Amino acid sequence: MHISARTEYAVRAMLVVADFHPRLVKTSEIATAERISVSFLAAILTDLRRGGLLLSFRGTEGGHGLARPAEAISVGDILRAAEGVLVTTVRGRPTALASYDGTARGLRKVWLSLDLAITEVVDRTTLADLLASAPGP
Repeated sequence: MHISARTEYAVRAMLVVADFHPRLVKTSEIATAERISVSFLAAILTDLRRGGLLLSFRGTEGGHGLARPAEAISVGDILRAAEGVLVTTVRGRPTALASYDGTARGLRKVWLSLDLAITEVVDRTTLADLLASAPGP
């Protein structure tokens, strides 16, 4: 599994919003806190909003807030909103792969196991878990 900059920034942005909850956080505040380009971050925040993870409000008092409690948003939710599927191979999603032939016939089982292991870790780790494990000021 490759974690792209986009995916990492999505998780970091969600952590900032969760840390400030219930106060709304402006895009510029998140960008400054995490040293992310505002234009790149804006596209990521749009994906997170479309994924049902963020609420966005316009205006001088606007900003971004969590669509659900931090305990109900997993890292897996964020990764899927930012990138789509968690694990892909050259042939596509492991769950959609036809079986391999010849000496590679055991490979599909490895990809499926990898997909399951990653899914279990990211789906059981929530924003609240990550904030609780962060060192204090």
